Amino acid sequence: MNRRSDPTFDYLIAGARIIDPESGLDKVGDIYVKGKKITRIETEKLISIRKKDRKIIDARGKICCPGLIDIHTHLREPGREDEETIYTGSLAAVAGGFTTILCMPNTQPPLDDQESINFIYEKAKTAKCKVYPIACITAGREGKQLTEMADLKNAGAVGISDDGDPVSDPRILRHALEYSKMVDLPVISHCEDLSLSKDGVMNEGFVSTVLGLRGIPSIAEETIVARDIRLAEFTGARLHIAHVSTSGSVELIREAKKRKLNVTSEATPHHLTLTDESIKSFDTNCKVNPPLRTRKDVDAVIKGLKDGTIDCIATDHAPHSEEEKDVEFDYAPFGMIGLETALGLVTTELVEKNHLSWLQTIARLTLNPARIFDLQQGKIKVGAPADLTVIDPELEWEVVPSGLKSKSKNTRRMETKGQSLDDHGGWKGSSHSENVKAFECEIDCIIFALIIYIKMN
Repeated sequence: MNRRSDPTFDYLIAGARIIDPESGLDKVGDIYVKGKKITRIETEKLISIRKKDRKIIDARGKICCPGLIDIHTHLREPGREDEETIYTGSLAAVAGGFTTILCMPNTQPPLDDQESINFIYEKAKTAKCKVYPIACITAGREGKQLTEMADLKNAGAVGISDDGDPVSDPRILRHALEYSKMVDLPVISHCEDLSLSKDGVMNEGFVSTVLGLRGIPSIAEETIVARDIRLAEFTGARLHIAHVSTSGSVELIREAKKRKLNVTSEATPHHLTLTDESIKSFDTNCKVNPPLRTRKDVDAVIKGLKDGTIDCIATDHAPHSEEEKDVEFDYAPFGMIGLETALGLVTTELVEKNHLSWLQTIARLTLNPARIFDLQQGKIKVGAPADLTVIDPELEWEVVPSGLKSKSKNTRRMETKGQSLDDHGGWKGSSHSENVKAFECEIDCIIFALIIYIKMN
């Protein structure tokens, strides 16, 4: 039968380099999609592409991988819809190649009860990607009284965290870990000793001294990483350490894994690519928490990601309004957006510089996050949902904040080069997000992502 008229598939992704971290598959092939499922993966007898066909997506020279998953996204809804909403955040995710995002609970009010979790799922019905909520560890994120974790899990929370703030009281965190073990939810720890980081605005070191800015020492992170690892060891619970930024933290996590503890971790693109030298321009978009660290720390985090000490790459997408960021450095809020630039930064700084292979990179953006948070995603196999991202590893694109889909624009302007995808799988020079959206509407859960080559300033 002519496969172009084959009724057994609705769409065919043809000639892609298929990378599936779970099976180890890294081979050129065709993926057949019927409805919302993968029905066939062919790596031997590939279809011949002779003319345009709306059912056949020409993915020659592209990479097809499981849909990217971001496990650390701030969507600001409810409470700060002027900065981001669930819908606009999903647009940004799709534009960056993410088919799934996990939203953090530091909203106004925080996600600390069943009603708030239900609210997220209700709003997510119109989102362009899957959205899963992370719930609070403590009521109101105040660090005093535990939330009803069983109820939160029943409502659909996939993890718990007071992200944005640590759980400072070790007794409270111990009980949280014990409770979380009972309901089998991972605890995501924001590791920061507030007494050590108080009033700090950047990494403490030579650069902060030169600039005359108050510093946040690396020990502010590392003391809490060490404490939380010991508490996880004592309780046997699942601990996930967010946004690792220092060499000391990497070494503590490495030792924990050697002891076979149930400890996982993540690093952000900005902590993998930028140092505190970036603060010399006083660009408030570079003010993040934890702060950008030294070259030694960046190298250690990259090494940890490479050797498996750090399991995931997560954006820590943190939208802020222009009015909030356009102030003196001391007074600006912490955070930068990252959903639309993460893949490009990782490609440019990690893959192109041979720190990670494509298989390793994709595992840290798909399979590993799915396993940590018990998501039935992150794999390419027959019968699985067609939850896929297609990447052009040669694409070049200019990052201009005003052109991004996120409601907030707090990221650096970066010199890049770019083309984008048309609705037949070819590349053309127009808005990448609009073309991505066209595919996302036609093929459920398949996102055509753009690699962004970044020239670091």
